[in-house]
Amino acid sequence: TWLANANAAGFQMGWAEANTWAAGLSVDGVDGWRLPDSDTCFGYNCTDSEMGNLFYNVLGGVAFESIKTTNNANADLFSPLLTGTSYWTATEYPPSSNLAWAFGLGGGAQLLVNKSSISYAWAVHSGDVSAVPVPAAVWLFGSGLLGLISVARRKKA
Repeated sequence: TWLANANAAGFQMGWAEANTWAAGLSVDGVDGWRLPDSDTCFGYNCTDSEMGNLFYNVLGGVAFESIKTTNNANADLFSPLLTGTSYWTATEYPPSSNLAWAFGLGGGAQLLVNKSSISYAWAVHSGDVSAVPVPAAVWLFGSGLLGLISVARRKKA
């Protein structure tokens, strides 16, 4: 999975708007972007979701700690990391059509958020993305690293 940071858009949005934004994203002609998937783990140490894997396994985040203060060298590849709010996932909460899963980089928590609330969005792309211009290349290099880690992790399981 490849990641593109939506923080460059500079604004927060509701869940439906975030999905529309990701689906309409084109990076150097590469389409097919989406919001990250989530599992149904609630709270901290949820590493099976794409954002949880990024926070804990790729960036070295620690539960209850901001990713800005507790991270590893990979965090430099994903800048800016905004911690004041959560990031949407594409995963709805089936028991309630008003809720969707989100992930907070301020402490590593996966939570349910009302879809009408505003949060940031982070787009992901499955598969190989060819050459992209700098600075997008830096973002995608880091996300390629995330993809390799994710594939290796899934093969273990």
